[in-house]
Amino acid sequence: MARLVMKFGGVSVADGQRLRHVGELVKHFNRDNEIVLVTSALQGVTDSLLECARKSAGEGKVSNVIDFIERLTERHNQAIVEAIKDPKIAQEVREIVIQKLNELEKAYIGICYLGELTPRSLDLISSYGEQLAAPVLSGVLRDMGIESQHFTGAEAGIVTDSEYGDSRPLEKTYDLIPQRLLPLKSVPVVTGFIAKDEKGIITTLGRGGSDLSASLIGAAIGADEIWFWKETPGVMTTDPKIVPGARTIPLISYREAMEMSYFGAKVLHPRAIEPAIKKGVPVRVKCTFDPDSPGTQIVHDDILKVDVIKAITLNKNVALLNIAGAGMIGTPGIAARAFSALAGAGINIVMISQASSEANISMVVEERQLEKAEDALRSEFPKDIVKEISDNHDVCAVAVVGAGMAGTPGVAARVFKAMGESGINVLMISQGSSEHNISFVVASKDAERAVQALHSEFGLGGERK
Repeated sequence: MARLVMKFGGVSVADGQRLRHVGELVKHFNRDNEIVLVTSALQGVTDSLLECARKSAGEGKVSNVIDFIERLTERHNQAIVEAIKDPKIAQEVREIVIQKLNELEKAYIGICYLGELTPRSLDLISSYGEQLAAPVLSGVLRDMGIESQHFTGAEAGIVTDSEYGDSRPLEKTYDLIPQRLLPLKSVPVVTGFIAKDEKGIITTLGRGGSDLSASLIGAAIGADEIWFWKETPGVMTTDPKIVPGARTIPLISYREAMEMSYFGAKVLHPRAIEPAIKKGVPVRVKCTFDPDSPGTQIVHDDILKVDVIKAITLNKNVALLNIAGAGMIGTPGIAARAFSALAGAGINIVMISQASSEANISMVVEERQLEKAEDALRSEFPKDIVKEISDNHDVCAVAVVGAGMAGTPGVAARVFKAMGESGINVLMISQGSSEHNISFVVASKDAERAVQALHSEFGLGGERK
């Protein structure tokens, strides 16, 4: 009997019909396996919770809060009606949901009166999406004859630091989770995304948080596999909206998956699989609409195969930032000062490239952080050292990813030959010593053509060059 952790995202638990479908999937796999479920909030709920919080702080209208709570109540009650047939179980779940919504309403009214919204308050508010979803999903399982209990992330043993909005799990989490969840006598339904710090205050795990919750639980209880249920057939060779012939990748390594996520693939966030890496637990991405398909397995070690390239990713939410000046030549510590200034401003640098003349450093940053990045650099450098700080919003980052690139000659030549033949100008190039990816920047107008040309060049859709 295998021990599985299954995580379901917001689309998979969007409404009562989808929740019922999740129950059917669990019932199908529960016959031969021990299962722990991790759930996101119902689709769109977390965004609406945060929007109401901001309006409450800005406008202070209690009447708006009451209207919003009514809509949220109706949404979850409708899901209960659609997903749970047994009236007794439905009523039990409804009472839990009402209790949670009463707590939420009081929190909103407090924000209205205070007129301010702290990171700690935002964590409290955003936690309610999962807190409302977990009892409903647990009720669905009980309605289907599967024993189940619901837990918050904190009740399941996830303890974090106090970095509200983007907290990190503490090492003690790995000891606490087995104490709280094992032995598995039923199917626990655990809220993803949320936890508590050591003071008992609710925290959230940031971007990819529900996936991280599942990964933590799987690593801590010694799961045989962690399954992330998505709406896609698995990890794809590229975005099928750009290349309709994109295929599912059956097997990739953790490192390849992290490179893909970092450079724009939307399947898994790099942080989400860190605990699995740590404990060597295989991860599988499966499709909710095709449950018997194996999907994509992500394993610890690099899988070398004839195809040196596994995937092509595209990140559209980036900008190019250049610093230049003759005064940079031969001046020690310019790069260190630039990167320290950006780090101090909380800027994430996606890619770096420096000319051998030392007169120019190019960086790719997240587009939303561009203005902040420029301000930080202008504050750091006098005009006699850095003459020009320029930017380009109208760019995209393309990454070619694959463990088979390491030690294989001619991969870069093929990449840039494909760009040349397609008439695409490359604005910046970056390659790490790991040789797991070659990333470069092109104009936004050329980005999708670049992906299509590379997908064809390396035969990722099954075509042969």
